[in-house]
Amino acid sequence: MIRKEQVLQDVVIKFAGDSGDGMQLTGTQFTNNTALLGIDLATFPDFPAEIRAPQGTLPGVSGYQLRFSSDRVFTPGDECDVLVAMNAAALKSNLKALKKGGKIIANTDGFDAKNLRLANYPDGVNPLEDGSLENYEVIKMDVTKMTREALKDITMGTKEKDRAKNMFVLGFLYWMYNRDMENTIQFLKDKFGKKAEILDSNVKALQAGYNFGDTTETFTTRYKVDKARMESGEYRSIMGNQAVAYGLIAASQKSGLPLFLGSYPITPASDILHELSRHKGFGVKTFQAEDEIAGIASAIGAAYGGALGVTTTSGPGMALKGEAMGLAVMLEIPLVICDIQRGGPSTGLPTKTEQSDLLQAYYGRNGECPMPIVSASTPSDCFSAVYEAVRIAVQHMTPVIFLSDGYIANGAEPWRFPKSDDLPPIVVKFKTELGHGEEKFQPYLRDEKLVRPWAIPGIPGLEHRIGGLEKQNNTGNVSYDPENHQLMVKIRQEKVDKIADYIPEQTLDSGPETGKILVLGWGSTYGAIKSAVAELQQQGYAVSHAHLRYVRPFPKNLGTILKNFDQVLIPEINNGQLIKIIRDQYFVDAKGYNKIMGVPITKTELVMKLQEMLGRVN
Repeated sequence: MIRKEQVLQDVVIKFAGDSGDGMQLTGTQFTNNTALLGIDLATFPDFPAEIRAPQGTLPGVSGYQLRFSSDRVFTPGDECDVLVAMNAAALKSNLKALKKGGKIIANTDGFDAKNLRLANYPDGVNPLEDGSLENYEVIKMDVTKMTREALKDITMGTKEKDRAKNMFVLGFLYWMYNRDMENTIQFLKDKFGKKAEILDSNVKALQAGYNFGDTTETFTTRYKVDKARMESGEYRSIMGNQAVAYGLIAASQKSGLPLFLGSYPITPASDILHELSRHKGFGVKTFQAEDEIAGIASAIGAAYGGALGVTTTSGPGMALKGEAMGLAVMLEIPLVICDIQRGGPSTGLPTKTEQSDLLQAYYGRNGECPMPIVSASTPSDCFSAVYEAVRIAVQHMTPVIFLSDGYIANGAEPWRFPKSDDLPPIVVKFKTELGHGEEKFQPYLRDEKLVRPWAIPGIPGLEHRIGGLEKQNNTGNVSYDPENHQLMVKIRQEKVDKIADYIPEQTLDSGPETGKILVLGWGSTYGAIKSAVAELQQQGYAVSHAHLRYVRPFPKNLGTILKNFDQVLIPEINNGQLIKIIRDQYFVDAKGYNKIMGVPITKTELVMKLQEMLGRVN
């Protein structure tokens, strides 16, 4: 049989099935395989909101979207070229995101009467049979039946065999996109090396799916995406939470401070705790506390003792940590609080993304309680952004909030390994003795940055008081004096504002320095903004893009940049939080574009909004 190979530039695949179908594992393996080939990629895992929704129902659908391309990509794609639907609910939940003419790989066993009923299709309606999918290329495969047939010689139960269905689908896609299976086989050996039967079943199912594509005459075309043109270097696929963990370890090593994480598990931040706990060889200590308050309190104690104190959480945990954050501000002690945002309020949408906590990070504590805020823009950017958060914390003696979100935390992209020598230094200066002419230790006597000294407990002559009560200037003694309180409030604010003298000025990501529209973003809107602005720039419009890493304090030149444009658009995955701060500080009549659906803003949406602002839409 003669088969042809078609070279594609860009492909978007959505893996979707029941939460027990292994779609996250399937997507991750295809992602790793893609990264090994040097193809650029971006991913968007879409977890079900409930821990274990009833099997076959719409709330139980788990998805994983992967975009890979021979060109640079910055989003996981607005629409899918291929939808893998393991059951009827997966098809119903994701069909609207599939391009017309796109491929549907459907597991026919997941479209029986029971699955159709659970997916709320009317009685007697089967989308695979009623002609409703005529605008798509439907590839019907009884994955369940073929997986069981491939594993007929393995003595395990039918339920256990069915768990390998995802490997059959993965094998078929490896064949379709002209891939080698060896990296996944090695992964299975590493994971199930001590469980021979499970290893054998997964490998056989993977190979059976590949062979099905290779031997079935229905499929006459295979596809290939060439290697992307990227800066030379050593790359790996990395998720945001992994990058946070590695950035913290790198900062620990460069600063010479032992890393201590005090944390309480919470979606979507828990993977940072899991990853750091694997690296005890770097002197990392992880403590899974009994609650959020104990987590941050232990990190404050570690920082007081001279360690790099870190705590991780999401929005609900930030609310619980608020009093302890105020304590850290009052102590003026270095601490990094990693907030991996999710939909709120309350427990809200635990598995869905949202830029929900910016105002909480700015103002969500009692009293005048200023803290620097650093934000990551992409999964790989988490490494350098959290590294910078550590630098600010230890060099300015202040707690720092690092912001990521569920989209960044669970998404993946290629990451070029930095060299240790290329990382900026993190110089730590401990107070070890009384200075010249200093008769008694003054724990709140400040340097030119308004930074107080960091003295480790137990050093003779450097005994000092700590606590949440207001401090007397210089001495650190408890003070209820009204004038002193006002002075200390002003000093703590000025110290944070002064950090602007020690961070880079804001630059434009793309576009002219003056023009019609500046799109100002922060966090995970980066990819959609960059892609949308690039499209309009190619059409000749004077549209520019600036993206914030330093959200408090802002870079010193940000106000000047904002005033160089006729209009400012601020897209956010919230109801308008950065825009309130920008309007307050710079008196700029910025416009907002807000999406609060638990999913990222798409490039297409922003293009349409910008065209509207440019007067291009009727």
